[in-house]
Amino acid sequence: MNAWVEGSVLPVQSYRITRADLVAYAAASGDHNPIHSDDEIARAVGLPGVIAHGMYTLALAARAADAWAGGPGRVRSLGAKFTRPVVVPAGDDGVEVVVAGLVRSVADGLTTVALEVTCAGEKVLGGATAVLA
Repeated sequence: MNAWVEGSVLPVQSYRITRADLVAYAAASGDHNPIHSDDEIARAVGLPGVIAHGMYTLALAARAADAWAGGPGRVRSLGAKFTRPVVVPAGDDGVEVVVAGLVRSVADGLTTVALEVTCAGEKVLGGATAVLA
């Protein structure tokens, strides 16, 4: 990772999310809120439909950071604000989340990367940053 220089654009990482992924994430995380599985309930609380877990979306950003860093265990910190829900339609096609990165700084063996995490062209995480070793 430290071979990159400030201003380097990192390869875009894309991840497809389906409702089956949300079921698996709910089982792993224990977050069984029905807004992640039931369109009717999601709409009843003002959402456009079933949405991905925010932490699942952040985990995809971490997965991209791992890929850029060359493997797991090199992400020293990761932070973001949840700014827009990732709506996941029914069916096998799901929705695509795209993670782009720009190296902001390289110092003392650490690389700070500004992340842009989008779905359908809309930013879904704000102020997303990863620090990699």
